[in-house]
Amino acid sequence: MTEATRVTEEEVYEALEEVIDPELGLDFVSLGLVYDVEIEDSTDVYVTFTLTTPACPIGPQVSEQMKEFVGDIDGVTAVFPKMVFDPPWSPEMMSEDAKFALGF
Repeated sequence: MTEATRVTEEEVYEALEEVIDPELGLDFVSLGLVYDVEIEDSTDVYVTFTLTTPACPIGPQVSEQMKEFVGDIDGVTAVFPKMVFDPPWSPEMMSEDAKFALGF
């Protein structure tokens, strides 16, 4: 495998910035909803994420968007989104820009 096809965490996080929370209108990365990105064998991407609340109904939609956007990165062969609720999300996890945009 050449260096050019090696998938980086930075590329994955950039792709995840395309996943938007429909209620808040901000991306999952800025909201602090992406907990972890792991790349195995340079081609399989595992994304651990949460939702603002366990009752939020957009989990399946978000998983599909993650598969779509991250799957579009050159070299990615599979995307495995994993939704967790531990630790629970809180507004402190947001980026400073997201906090500003939402008035925190």
